[in-house]
Amino acid sequence: MNGIIKLLVDIASQPALLVALIALIGLVIQKKSTSDIIKGTLKTWIGFVVLSAGADVVTGSLEPFGKMFQHAFNVQGVVPNNEAIVSMALVEYGTTTALIMFFGMLVNILIARFTKFKHIFLTGHHTLYMACMLAVIFAVAGFSGLPLVVIGSLTLGAIMSLSPFFLQRYMRDMTGSNNIGLGHFGGIGYWLSGKIGEIIGKNSKEVVSTEDTNFPKGLSFLRDSTVSIGLTMMVIYLIVALVAGPNFVASEYPDGGNYIIFSLMKGAQFAAGVYIILSGVRLILNEILPAFKGISEKLVPNSIPALDCPIVFTMAPNAVLIGFFSSFIGGVVSLIIMGLLGTTIILPGVVPHFFCGATAGVFGNAKGGRKGAIIGAFIHGIFISFLPLFLMPVLGDLGFANSTFSDADFTIVGILFGLLGSNLGRIGVVAGLILVYAAIFGYSIVKKDESEN
Repeated sequence: MNGIIKLLVDIASQPALLVALIALIGLVIQKKSTSDIIKGTLKTWIGFVVLSAGADVVTGSLEPFGKMFQHAFNVQGVVPNNEAIVSMALVEYGTTTALIMFFGMLVNILIARFTKFKHIFLTGHHTLYMACMLAVIFAVAGFSGLPLVVIGSLTLGAIMSLSPFFLQRYMRDMTGSNNIGLGHFGGIGYWLSGKIGEIIGKNSKEVVSTEDTNFPKGLSFLRDSTVSIGLTMMVIYLIVALVAGPNFVASEYPDGGNYIIFSLMKGAQFAAGVYIILSGVRLILNEILPAFKGISEKLVPNSIPALDCPIVFTMAPNAVLIGFFSSFIGGVVSLIIMGLLGTTIILPGVVPHFFCGATAGVFGNAKGGRKGAIIGAFIHGIFISFLPLFLMPVLGDLGFANSTFSDADFTIVGILFGLLGSNLGRIGVVAGLILVYAAIFGYSIVKKDESEN
């Protein structure tokens, strides 16, 4: 039994394989031809591999940037990084995490089947990370064994349904339909950025999208997002490298050659990674939406696939870069404030500020244009800088590690249930979860009555 669960969790934690299986099921249900099934399944699989490869290229280009930034400006502190904190937690909570992840996914499907919350969360690695954090939080609250798995699974399933639900109206505005949702546990931060953009849009006489920027004739080449992203990153990388100095770059990256060339190459690598991500997204969307139709019509009526955050990058490529920088600046401002207050310093993790900040920029741009992208992502950057600070005390021994969870949903959920557990014990956690499910089913009943009237 454990072997089967482990196999299923291994499949679920690989986004490319998970979404390919979903596409396969959808095409089979629709009774497509064998050739269409093979083509649709493989192209979906390959699309996610392309997207993941692009994400790896971007992450690889940003890693030196983070190190050079810390050295250049002489800052030390805790770096929020989901992968790092999860790798430490899995040593003790590996089995519990696997069980919570598996049964949490089943709960998500059941919620989509029987309530008005129709999203099926398909971002496997984020599901794994959230399952791991819940295992830690609830273990610290006093749960163990079967009760820990049950309470963790019910909580995970609810979060997988709620996070994309609250983002759907912005997704609908950006895509013009309800065919696709966002499955990424930075949702509260994206909603906040979208809301800020909405307020800015209402109070502005003219909303200019990041994609409608008018460049002078001599700078018309900047309209190409790949060119503008590459050029901007090269300049930023070069500035940080010059401040860090050639000796530091040579000692950290002895095979990198001249530090100026090294910086320019990393800036170009970043732009290449974004280009690869956008190509993967286009390939996925062309295949997953028709394939998911079978599941939506037959197994879980009106269900919506919720996919990883780069799925929105094609909607506003310029907002991706603007969102990243605005969010990162928000992180730097937060760092300065923490230093003045004398608290633990949360360093601006470049990877979360890129993926989450870029997504926040796209959401801010949806209603508020350039101003919405800049301000929304900046506030988001402050948001995901201070929240990890409040999460650390409820993580038990992991709270003393040199890393913590970064994205907004992880921190908000962890803080809420962590405070319930530390102040009210297991009864407080159970009561909080009961309220969540009361809201889910209460909303579904009200919406059902409205549709019947």
